[in-house]
Amino acid sequence: MAQVIADRRDIDFVLYEQFDVESLFDCDRYRDLNRKACDMVIDAARDFGLKEILPTYAAGDREGVHFADGKVTVPECFRRPHRLFVENEWIAMTEDPDLGGQGLPHVIAKAANEYFVGANFAFTAYATLGHGAGKMIELFGTPEQKALFLKKLYTGQWGGSMLLTEPEAGSDVGALTTSARPNPDGTYSITGNKIFITNGEQDLTENIIHPVLARIEGAPAGTRGISIFLVPKYWVEPDGRLGDFNDVVCTGVEEKMGLHGSPTCSLTLGGSGKCRGWLLGEPNQGMRIMFHMMNEARLDVGFQGFSHATAAYLYALDYARQRRQGRDLAAGKNAAAPSVPIIVHPDVRRMLMWMKAYVDGMRSFLYYVALAFDRRETAADADQAAYWEGLIDLLIPVVKSYCSDRGFEVCTQAMQVYGGYGYTREYPVEQLARDCKITSIYEGTNGIQAMDLLGRKLAMRQGGVFMDFLTEVRRTAAEAEAVAALGELCPAVQAAATDLEKAAVALARDAGGARLKTAFAHAGPFLDATGDLIMAWMLLWRAKAAAPRLEALCAKAADRSELIAGNRQAAFYDGQIKTARFFIRSLLPVTRGRIQAILNAEGAAVEIDEKGFGGL
Repeated sequence: MAQVIADRRDIDFVLYEQFDVESLFDCDRYRDLNRKACDMVIDAARDFGLKEILPTYAAGDREGVHFADGKVTVPECFRRPHRLFVENEWIAMTEDPDLGGQGLPHVIAKAANEYFVGANFAFTAYATLGHGAGKMIELFGTPEQKALFLKKLYTGQWGGSMLLTEPEAGSDVGALTTSARPNPDGTYSITGNKIFITNGEQDLTENIIHPVLARIEGAPAGTRGISIFLVPKYWVEPDGRLGDFNDVVCTGVEEKMGLHGSPTCSLTLGGSGKCRGWLLGEPNQGMRIMFHMMNEARLDVGFQGFSHATAAYLYALDYARQRRQGRDLAAGKNAAAPSVPIIVHPDVRRMLMWMKAYVDGMRSFLYYVALAFDRRETAADADQAAYWEGLIDLLIPVVKSYCSDRGFEVCTQAMQVYGGYGYTREYPVEQLARDCKITSIYEGTNGIQAMDLLGRKLAMRQGGVFMDFLTEVRRTAAEAEAVAALGELCPAVQAAATDLEKAAVALARDAGGARLKTAFAHAGPFLDATGDLIMAWMLLWRAKAAAPRLEALCAKAADRSELIAGNRQAAFYDGQIKTARFFIRSLLPVTRGRIQAILNAEGAAVEIDEKGFGGL
């Protein structure tokens, strides 16, 4: 079985041929970078992911984490690669080198992370959650807090987590009961219980810094009264030395469907009255600080879903090329015909094409949003920065929800290619499907993402941001019309964009009136339709970049088909065009039907009496 978890040729195509990432190197921030340097980073990430992380995937899942006496022990096979991961400074790739980062663009970091997350997310998360905690401190911490925590989190000396969810306050964060009482020395005494905390306890790092959402005594009810605190596992003295245990007690770990190598913890804070923390930012600004970090966190979750999908697709592709079963349909009833690799069979090819379309489209979508972060940070003026900020805000709920849903579906389709073997632990796709499923649930369930898109994001700038997005789609389609091989595809994409605009107007109208609940019952389908349009946009964009390169290769060929069959580059570019054709002509018509269903505004789901669901 080939050890391939990401498609390097496709990564290069998206970076340099579709998106022209090299144009970033003209900005002052990245003037010292060039393609060779970025390629070296991605090459090193590939080497590390395949050699050091991937061997821990099945082993870490089977050993799992061990919980006893309030302590979590990680799988033994994680220890060496984690130490090397930290030493090689992979944790904070986009951050200042003086703080332990590499100073890379977000989009290059995403490319490198394909080889880490795709190899084993459960392993990678031990380090990356520390980066998330550090970013909060960098943006909102005091100089003293930055001096104490920032470099140790960015370099992986300390780990991190995020303590948000409580037993009676899951998605309804405003209902949390964890309290913070001010102390004379400026610290706060923290009391409460948190659940579903990824890496809330582990023994890979000497300390864990927990950002904790809590309510200062006397603060307003609901989300308006929530603050955020830095609560270390071991107290940190002013000179940086570790002090006493800080009364953050792990009371158990969840037995989960997947991610067995990652502890999902229940934590009790201040059970003995000795848990302290520092306020991060200002009182009652906890939700503002958290939401500032949510864009990157939700992009990362969508990326996680995609990374599982691309690995599953590549495993299935390799298996289909090797597994011989059945005769070629063209052989008819010739019993003497030899068995063929299953990739020859039309239905297997359809499944592989379906997976390729989504994997390719998701890679471009995710890299596009990562590049939007880079464009925002290197913008020439405030208006340009605001433009990219608006697109990021609009697309984040889509990238999180759509890529996690389609990522899981690609994993299950990969299992189907394997047949019965796909359902066994002998091959990796079974574990990939288990590990991927959580991505549609955490960091805000996908239903919540759909509500965010409809309830908040469509209204940004009175709908102007959504129209900016559609303008980008229409611009690509208009440019592609000039490419002979793509002319028939462009009207379908333009029509789908018009359909989606009509649905957005109708839902926004209904959401502001008496049919509010009916509108929100269609929020999920609307998000899916938006994601489908983005897939069509990205795949058409890819085809537009590939077509002239294919024509250049075929210019002097006597037999075009023969050249494509014998030339890897020509086959790659031809594959981009055929993938766009497949999605736009086979799958996008279904999307347009879904949009029509949204426009029908059927309200049965919210009108049915509860007893009408049955089950009583």
